[in-house]
Amino acid sequence: MNFVVSSSSLLKHLQTISGVLTTSNTLPILDNFLFEINVKSLRVSASDIETTMKTTFEVDSNESGKVCIPAKLLLDVLKNLPDQPLTFTINEKGYGIEITYTNGKSKMVGYNGDDFPKVREIENTNSTIVSGEVLSEAINKTIFATGTDDLRPVMSGVFCQFTTEDMTFVATDAHKLVRYKRTDSKASGDSSFILPKKALNMLKNNLGNQADAEVKIEFNDSNAVFTFKDIELSCRLIDGKYPNYEAVIPQENPNVLTVDRESLLRSIKRVSIFANKTTHQVQLKISGSELAISAEDIDFSNEAKERLTCSYDGTDMEIGFNSRFIIEMLSNISSDEIKLLMSQPNRAGLIVPAVQGNENEDILMLVMPVMVNS
Repeated sequence: MNFVVSSSSLLKHLQTISGVLTTSNTLPILDNFLFEINVKSLRVSASDIETTMKTTFEVDSNESGKVCIPAKLLLDVLKNLPDQPLTFTINEKGYGIEITYTNGKSKMVGYNGDDFPKVREIENTNSTIVSGEVLSEAINKTIFATGTDDLRPVMSGVFCQFTTEDMTFVATDAHKLVRYKRTDSKASGDSSFILPKKALNMLKNNLGNQADAEVKIEFNDSNAVFTFKDIELSCRLIDGKYPNYEAVIPQENPNVLTVDRESLLRSIKRVSIFANKTTHQVQLKISGSELAISAEDIDFSNEAKERLTCSYDGTDMEIGFNSRFIIEMLSNISSDEIKLLMSQPNRAGLIVPAVQGNENEDILMLVMPVMVNS
């Protein structure tokens, strides 16, 4: 079996799917790419069982067949070759692979393509089509809020809720929560599922350059498949019931702080350098049109304090937050000004854009307070 392909084109496509590969595979065959030739078309797959990614592109060939090629070895070869045509010659009996290029050749041993795990066709699926821009934005705005606790796997992914009116994406780790809603994307019926973080990262990395792509999403109770351009990603969904996130969002928040997002972000970054390294606590003291931001580490006698001008409607308040959470949230909101909605110092605060930049977009971020040092 022979085929000719551009070295740069092959490398680009392999790098697209190589993020699926892991160093702790239980099956040695998963350390390989599966190459499937079908006359002029080459489909390459990478898998870790839970997540499988495929990319398809044209090559020069008149044959069909399949073979597994060691992934790391092949990537290392391609990274060190200038752009040129490569001729792959594969011995279908011993799976010997010879790659011939302008000034030399290299040989390696592959494996039987039939030994590569087959992706099960998902049945009884629902499907919808989302723009790559919307899906990419939804992932970027929520993935940072997912949890890392192995004992609560449902919180390690992003909850996707599709209705005939809108699409909602939610992530939480019990300390912070992000709800991102789009009214310009909808489905033909109501459905929901939890996407794992690895699949989300693969989508995020590949949709960044293909925001104009339409993404077809097919899913059932256990699996989902995303198809766009020349890429197909399939993954196993996280099994379990997602927490009732609406119940934890406080509805009555009479104290409203409006402040320049960039100024607040920079100030908290500076002040938090002096915060306790365990709690990362910063304190916000709001009085009239002045916001005082402070942090201290009593153990080392470190402290910092800054003041910002703000607009505030409410009673004077002092509230503490984990600075890392606030920094993440402010970094993932694109508006010039934000509103911090609060009820009491021991209740969750809500961060929302002061003005929604996109009328089809609704983003809300919730952050739990930490006890203010007295």
